[in-house]
Amino acid sequence: MRIERILSCDAVLAAAELFDAPPIPAATERFLAQPGHHLLFAYDDGGRAVGMISGVEMTHPDKGTEMFIYELGVLPAARLQGIGARLVGELAVIARRSGCYGMWVGTEVDNDAALATYRRSGAAEEAPFTLLSWDLIDGLAPPTDSPGLGEDTADV
Repeated sequence: MRIERILSCDAVLAAAELFDAPPIPAATERFLAQPGHHLLFAYDDGGRAVGMISGVEMTHPDKGTEMFIYELGVLPAARLQGIGARLVGELAVIARRSGCYGMWVGTEVDNDAALATYRRSGAAEEAPFTLLSWDLIDGLAPPTDSPGLGEDTADV
């Protein structure tokens, strides 16, 4: 097995089965163009992409830079071979090289496979938290009665 950093939209589209839904070419190009965005594929000995991990470097003024594991996936036929843990380890190498002070991920509390993979690759469990999200396309959006950035806020 080999792990490669992916820089080509064509490689992503060729490995569409690794993703939850078919990759969107424009979104793929945008992701790959960002310097702090990382996409790694694991290839089996036959050259087939069997796993992927994506990570995003996030910087905050009072914390520095950390790596967020955006998504990890391994094809069903390739699971239980340590591929996920190797992908996490390779992303950690990139994070250290990029000057990240840490790396984190969120997953469902009942996702036993993901939890086992992250623990096996050295992650420590922290206190549970609540995830809140906004669907800005089809769902509820934040109130629009306040001006957006760049709008005149003199009367606010």
